[in-house]
Amino acid sequence: MALLFIPAVAVELKLYSREWCSWCIDAKEYLTQKGYRFNIIDVGRDRQAYAEMKRLSEQTYVPTFVAGDRVLANFDTDQLEKFLNEHQINP
Repeated sequence: MALLFIPAVAVELKLYSREWCSWCIDAKEYLTQKGYRFNIIDVGRDRQAYAEMKRLSEQTYVPTFVAGDRVLANFDTDQLEKFLNEHQINP
């Protein structure tokens, strides 16, 4: 019997942020320095994105990270690393 290898589908990392938010700037710099790929969604410029973030996270704070159906609404490097590892998001 042959084994079938199905590669895991990469989970997209989204960062909901605002341009002026110092924590958001820190989060972007942290992810960039570590080599992570992520999509930045500016909820200050996009009202629909703000509504989507609010619906997904049940809160209004930035930065908010979304990976698949999981949400982290905080920027603490230890929590973020745990979140990324749990969802197998690698640089």
